[in-house]
Amino acid sequence: MTTPPSLAGRRVLVTGAAGFIGFHLARRLLAAGAEVHGLDNLNAYYDVSLKRGRIALLQGEPGFSFSELDLVRHEDMLALFAAFRPDLVAHLAAQAGVRHSLDAPRAFTSANVDGFLGLLEACRAHPVSHLVYASSSSVYGTGSVPPFRETSQADQPVSLYAATKRANELMAHSYAHLFGIPSSGLRFFTVYGPWGRPDMAYYSFTSAVLQGRPIDVYNHGRMKRDFTYVDDVTEAIARLLLVPPAAAAPRLGLEAAGAAPHLIYNVGNNAPVELGRFIATIEQSVGRKAELRYLPMQPGDVMETSADVSRLAAVTGFRPSTSLEAGIGRFVAWYREHRLGR
Repeated sequence: MTTPPSLAGRRVLVTGAAGFIGFHLARRLLAAGAEVHGLDNLNAYYDVSLKRGRIALLQGEPGFSFSELDLVRHEDMLALFAAFRPDLVAHLAAQAGVRHSLDAPRAFTSANVDGFLGLLEACRAHPVSHLVYASSSSVYGTGSVPPFRETSQADQPVSLYAATKRANELMAHSYAHLFGIPSSGLRFFTVYGPWGRPDMAYYSFTSAVLQGRPIDVYNHGRMKRDFTYVDDVTEAIARLLLVPPAAAAPRLGLEAAGAAPHLIYNVGNNAPVELGRFIATIEQSVGRKAELRYLPMQPGDVMETSADVSRLAAVTGFRPSTSLEAGIGRFVAWYREHRLGR
């Protein structure tokens, strides 16, 4: 019987390690026995102390090392690859924020396009077994009907952020085709959980309800999101790191991954939640009613996100399944302890 692959002893580069998902993934990989080198530029898009707090926890773990480095410094990226020699790469660094992309577009093309190019060039110069990178459910834009499938149309983005993430997928495909870099893009669906980003709705809503401030409810609450708990996301990434496209293709009934060793996966909970239920879940966990301020739809938003995760399940045997009630409960408990000190 063939022994299944293991992360133990693997050298994994995690970009965006001070970020929300990157931090949780690094902890998951370290627990599995991997040697992890984290990279992050610690930018000030949101509270840097939160990022430094995550890194401080990681630096207390054996097998973890860290570089404060910006992806756009291409020569430094090449030097890092030459020194660390990663076997696997989990690329989670990016300028995030759909609405922020309306105000600071150049930050997105710099970090998400030029930065990703630097990473691809480093993987070209120092070949890796598998590059897994973060895309986004936002790439589906207005051209797809829920539930979204990886084969659905994804050429009508409604924000620059979404456009940069779709560009990443096309860039990865071209480098896979030209240089044989095995790559998998992960379309994340509204990831939430402890140590999350303050600009995300679940975080800002919880903060507002606890402090008695009103919360802005866009499109009068008539929206749905496929909320995905962060531990489910890191489990999916950890499993997919060990299944490059050539190994995944037979599990999908494909002779090969296609013209290039590149595949796309949805990573979502496959259970869209109406905004009203989402707010009610926060109210229940906090123990206080929210004051709602209804507003029109914001530019860059979509009505609904919903993930078909059959491809992920076929390749990994795993489906995200944490309920919103359980996940929000864990987040609120973390928020009370780490942000309110009680």
